[in-house]
Amino acid sequence: MTEPFGGVYKDKRVLVTGHTGFKGSWLCLWLLELGASVAGFSLYLPSHPCNFEAINLKKRIAHYKGDIRNVEELKKVFDEFKPQIVFHLAAQSIVRRSYDEPKLTFDTNLGGTVNILECIRICPFVRAAIIITSDKCYRNVEWEWGYRENDILGGDDPYSASKACAEIACRAYIKSYFNKEDAPKIATTRAGNVIGGGDWAKDRIIPDCVRAWSKGGKAIIRKPEATRPWQHVLEPLSGYLWLGANLINNPDNIAGEAFN
Repeated sequence: MTEPFGGVYKDKRVLVTGHTGFKGSWLCLWLLELGASVAGFSLYLPSHPCNFEAINLKKRIAHYKGDIRNVEELKKVFDEFKPQIVFHLAAQSIVRRSYDEPKLTFDTNLGGTVNILECIRICPFVRAAIIITSDKCYRNVEWEWGYRENDILGGDDPYSASKACAEIACRAYIKSYFNKEDAPKIATTRAGNVIGGGDWAKDRIIPDCVRAWSKGGKAIIRKPEATRPWQHVLEPLSGYLWLGANLINNPDNIAGEAFN
């Protein structure tokens, strides 16, 4: 039987930032099933309850508590764990919160991404890294079809702008430091909204609806005129894993690129 993802992750040391989050916790679980040695780096649990606790992940991986904005904390993890593959998911991911805390959002989403890129630049063990941003990194021009990878980046709110900035930072590092044949292979991904079990976050439409209905209340749809894509959480994670596998085995034409 053919091994999933070409067997790339078996016995590999894989670091996941934001591993206590919804997508990050599911990604760690999948990597464990693929035979990887997994480490996670996150600041705190995103909600109570949360998927990280529900699947008892803390006892199954190397769990590092730290702030993605602190590059020295991050360097210690790279020095100790020596990751070969990195998935960067750590972020301030709530659009509504970005209006209340714009500096935190930029420091986390832009500054945190730069910190990851810097650690990858100086770590001799990293072979591939997938930087997760968002489909909201595109300038919103209110058209009916989906955005394409070569569309203009932008952002009219702090969250969207911070993700566009993260994409630009990645491009700069790729062109400046990761452009040689023996350099780590880097790519970015721009998924939309995800749904699925284990998401208890506040200000996300599906958990908010479930909470409201469970209490006999009405769900509040903040922007009913908005058009947004939805996919099950395992769909983008499958894409991340395939992208990582191809960055290791067949990086031509994909290293340095962005993918929706």
